[in-house]
Amino acid sequence: MTTTTEPTGRDLESRNAAPRQDSQNPSIFGQTPWQTVGPYFHYGLPWKGGADLVDRSEMGARPDLMPPEHFLLSESNLSGTPQGDVIEIAGSILDAEGQPIPDAMIEIWQANAAGRYASADDAREDVPLDRHFVGFGRSSTDRDGVFRFRTIRPGRVPGPGNTLQAPHIALSVFGRGLLKRLPTRLYFADGEGNETDPILNLVPEARRHTLIAQRKPDGTWWLDINLAGESETVFFDL
Repeated sequence: MTTTTEPTGRDLESRNAAPRQDSQNPSIFGQTPWQTVGPYFHYGLPWKGGADLVDRSEMGARPDLMPPEHFLLSESNLSGTPQGDVIEIAGSILDAEGQPIPDAMIEIWQANAAGRYASADDAREDVPLDRHFVGFGRSSTDRDGVFRFRTIRPGRVPGPGNTLQAPHIALSVFGRGLLKRLPTRLYFADGEGNETDPILNLVPEARRHTLIAQRKPDGTWWLDINLAGESETVFFDL
């Protein structure tokens, strides 16, 4: 029988291990490179007029990202003119460095002017349902990172317990590097009940301004959404 022994200096129990040469050693390789989730074909997800909840238009789509012969997105299927005050909401989607994100997508969900949702889950018969108002919309950001919707100013809806929520619009942000949507809200600076809104009051007072849209001179309600950084928008864990 042939036996072998470790060469001198190669005693496995006493030898000093060489430094690790894999990616777990930050002194050798530094931070592991990150990679965005993708490809993210955001421009194919919105539809013509997806951001226009009150009229027919191409609002919300990105025709500049495709040749005219390929711009074949479906149009909105509005059945009529919704009731209530027509408003525009807009804002920029910004990264941690304050740079605009031109390939994000925003969804909105809201009640109608009377404060009722177009949903089977909202079966309140004492609040009128507007059959011409869907309450859901979707918009791409443009090349400057701006989203824009034309909609109806929502009414107040019930909150937890016997509370009443201030008028608001639910927003969801989709974009590069995001595995899940980021849900947040848009309130109005002059909104009735902002001071007592049960959800807004869950947010630390110093950060509530990140959810409150301000009215521009042209009438647009503007709210920037910061995905990170010192001015990060408050997002909700749903």
